[in-house]
Amino acid sequence: MKTRNLIIVRHGQSEWNEKNLFTGWENPGLTQKGIDEAMHAGDLIKELDIKFDWMFTSALTRAQLTGSIILEKINQTDIDITKDEALNERFYGDLQGLNKDECRQKWGDDMVQIWRRSYDQGPPGGETLKDTGERVLPYYLKEIYPLLLKNMNILIAAHGNSLRSLIKYLEVISDEDIVKLEIPTGAPIHYSFDEDGNVRILIAVQRKRSNQSIMLI
Repeated sequence: MKTRNLIIVRHGQSEWNEKNLFTGWENPGLTQKGIDEAMHAGDLIKELDIKFDWMFTSALTRAQLTGSIILEKINQTDIDITKDEALNERFYGDLQGLNKDECRQKWGDDMVQIWRRSYDQGPPGGETLKDTGERVLPYYLKEIYPLLLKNMNILIAAHGNSLRSLIKYLEVISDEDIVKLEIPTGAPIHYSFDEDGNVRILIAVQRKRSNQSIMLI
């Protein structure tokens, strides 16, 4: 039976990542470093020798461009691509466009950290991680998971918090432990599924430039 593979990757560094700004649903492009990260992600994924059937990405340019660069690197630009705002980053509300360090100075390190990483406490006017999951997971279960059950290989290029929501579900991570999860930009994570559709293997793809694996706890 064909192995069912799901590769997820956070977009490469964006222009607002570089400026240390809360981005959310704003739509900056990638920096040169972000382009390089996406190309390196493509190199790592190419070594897995997986023929993808479909790519899903968000409605935001930084994720779409990351996915396109990866597909070019693995010579699979002819696959189906779906773009949907359900996979967008968390909406950061009143914080969008603000400098993170300046926010820490105004509201304190602890409050900003809660806004950034708490499961159910969001920034003023913005989404919590729980809110994000309530749009990501129904979309995954309706649009992506059925394709995995049909033995398709899927690539998702999205964002730190939309992917944190998905990882929380796939790995059954508690509300308390999800705050520890950090997803680096441009770092692929590989899931394999058994014949019943359960996660069978989790592989932290090596980032050869830094000689480090992605840590998921």
